[in-house]
Amino acid sequence: MAERDNRRGGRREEREETPEFADRLVAINRVSKTVKGGKRFGFAALVVVGDQRGRVGFGKGKAKEVPEAIRKATEQAKRGLVRVPLRDGRTLHHDIEGRHGAGRVVMRTAVPGTGIIAGGPMRAVFEMLGVQDVVAKSLGSQNPYNMIRATIDGLKAEASPRSVAQRRGKKVADILPSQDKPAAAPAETVEA
Repeated sequence: MAERDNRRGGRREEREETPEFADRLVAINRVSKTVKGGKRFGFAALVVVGDQRGRVGFGKGKAKEVPEAIRKATEQAKRGLVRVPLRDGRTLHHDIEGRHGAGRVVMRTAVPGTGIIAGGPMRAVFEMLGVQDVVAKSLGSQNPYNMIRATIDGLKAEASPRSVAQRRGKKVADILPSQDKPAAAPAETVEA
């Protein structure tokens, strides 16, 4: 019997979450249910999880105690990770807009040294994603759940030049504007 318990314990340790993911608690709400004898209180937690190298996810959990709600939210977030291509591992490849319900967010690329210019829940998503330079604005709903869903909706739509080139059957150099040549100047008119 003791051997069986040890084996189960060993399996459980193997499944233990790897420390590669960082998590950020975005919101915690106290919710109540009115019953015959009074009110029953519970907690709802919203957590963002990411590996800070291009993967991010969010989850929500509800329980009678705060730690249990956070644990449930973290597990759900790890099950729903999305991969986002980053330029130079620090910013977005192009400007994007995300929507969910009444929430609308606009995210723009930024030069090195800009930092994360984003508010509240959006900042948590970018920090867990590993973005270092981005300018973002939330328009519409200020509900943290909708802001995070809108942010992740926009990030899912981001495409790297490599993936676009592959989809079109071209080379990356054919898609990106060349860096060494100046932009074509307008043709000058010759006066007679």
